[in-house]
Amino acid sequence: MADIRFDTTCIGNAIVDVLSKIDDDFLTRENLVKNSMNLIDEARAEDLYAKMSSAIEISGGSAGNTAAGVASLGGRSNYIGKVRDDQLGAIFAHDIRSIGVTFDTEMSAQGAATARSFILVTPDAHRTMNTYLGACVELGPDDIDPATIAASAVTYMEGYLWDPDGGKAAFRKAAKIAHEADQRVSLTLSDSFCIDRFRSEFIEFIDGGVDILFANEDEIKSLYQTDDLAAAIDAVRGKVEIACVTRSAEGSIIIQGDAHVEIAADRDVDVVDTTGAGDLYAAGFLYGFTNGRSLAESGAIASLAAAEVISHIGARPATNLNELITQKLG
Repeated sequence: MADIRFDTTCIGNAIVDVLSKIDDDFLTRENLVKNSMNLIDEARAEDLYAKMSSAIEISGGSAGNTAAGVASLGGRSNYIGKVRDDQLGAIFAHDIRSIGVTFDTEMSAQGAATARSFILVTPDAHRTMNTYLGACVELGPDDIDPATIAASAVTYMEGYLWDPDGGKAAFRKAAKIAHEADQRVSLTLSDSFCIDRFRSEFIEFIDGGVDILFANEDEIKSLYQTDDLAAAIDAVRGKVEIACVTRSAEGSIIIQGDAHVEIAADRDVDVVDTTGAGDLYAAGFLYGFTNGRSLAESGAIASLAAAEVISHIGARPATNLNELITQKLG
């Protein structure tokens, strides 16, 4: 096993989030399904932006948010994602490096602009995402540095990156390198609509190459095409070393072999924006797990990290998570 340089290397779509508060009527007028993630082209991106009210621009992307969470917890975090050498690309690179995440992926010098995701937040704090992938689709196997992956205790990947062929190839290369170095591979399923597009491929990849799986209740049910959560949990049990299933206000369930641990949600929080809740849950669990914490302790850290991010606008921590965890858990 190689010397560990990073607790977690996160691979995903490097995106600048554009957040706007809207009402449910806006979703109806634009034929958008609440809580979904829709891939859009540049023309639709411009159309939506023109119709939105005032917005806040914050660097995001699912795996990028997880990398930021690991760093805020005090972990050694690395990120791999593609941006263009434009204004939004410079903003993304500055933001993620400023919080202590290593980000060395070469910027694209030509082609599509840096990706952006229009995140529409309704009064009930739920979010509907419309994402223009832009430069993200340029990420490929050449962006995966074998030495970095071999020196990462966990290589974590977001399911959203499965759409472009280059991202899929990058996933597979990184997973192979990680396992050859006796390190772990982690995947978050990201979105039920994403699963619908690639269910058989995800199942094949999970069965043969994933050690730690993250999914919410809808995603794990969608993966195994069942309405019964217990049946979905039985289906995933034994396929991966650890599966973490989040259930919003109902907390989460962590499955390892024949055992499982139930983690309560932190209910002492005013929910403002659920964007990034799953990303920060993964950050908390991976930080705890790679630093020798038990499943229960790692789950408690995950729950607190998720609670922090839903208490404000934006998908990255607004407070130092290391200090928060120390205060709450010791």
